[in-house]
Amino acid sequence: MLAKGRKLAGRGEEMSAHYAFGPQEDDAIIKHRLLTRTTTTRGEPPLKKLQKKFMSFATEIEKDADNISDCERLCKAFLQEISTFELPLMKSKAVVDANIREKDSFNELQVEIERQILQAQTDIEDLKKQLVQSKIERQHKEECEAIRRLISLQPPRSETEKLIADLEKEIADLEAENVACVRTLELRKKQFALLLHVVEELQISIEDEQKSIADELRAITEEHKMSIEEGSGGASDAMAVD
Repeated sequence: MLAKGRKLAGRGEEMSAHYAFGPQEDDAIIKHRLLTRTTTTRGEPPLKKLQKKFMSFATEIEKDADNISDCERLCKAFLQEISTFELPLMKSKAVVDANIREKDSFNELQVEIERQILQAQTDIEDLKKQLVQSKIERQHKEECEAIRRLISLQPPRSETEKLIADLEKEIADLEAENVACVRTLELRKKQFALLLHVVEELQISIEDEQKSIADELRAITEEHKMSIEEGSGGASDAMAVD
């Protein structure tokens, strides 16, 4: 008989249950009750009743008295008790066989489930690899699409080549114009240098001429002054003679 008790715990502690038997002892007791068809709620166990019927029948047979009718009666009672005891055993055997078949089925199902789990894990790993590869391919496609859009925004090749040719011609014209400008500039530099040289010589010539004119004016002034002085001297002499 199972004895179950509880002990009170303090505040904040859980209630713990204590049993008289452990799980293994409980299994042994239940197995014994199933085999002997004994319960705690019924009366005398069937196996014990069968044993009593057998002992009564055996004891009656061993008597020397004329008790055939009693032996027949006890024999029938014993056989009836055997039938009564055999039927639950057959039911129990059928239940056990069904349980064994169900257990085998569950084992097969468990093996199949484990196989499916392994297959699912393998499929998941393969799908993960495919997902990574798909992401890489998608990234490549997006990059190619972006490059294609950039290319589509550019003008056609013919227009680009024409534009390049026009730019090259314009560059050549600018280079030629630059060369002409450089030559013109050099020529202008030489002409300006020559002009400066001529101006310098002209300035020197003008200065010489001005100096010559000044000398001539000075000589004329001196001569005029001398002539005046000579005229003044002659008049004084004439007045003295008078």
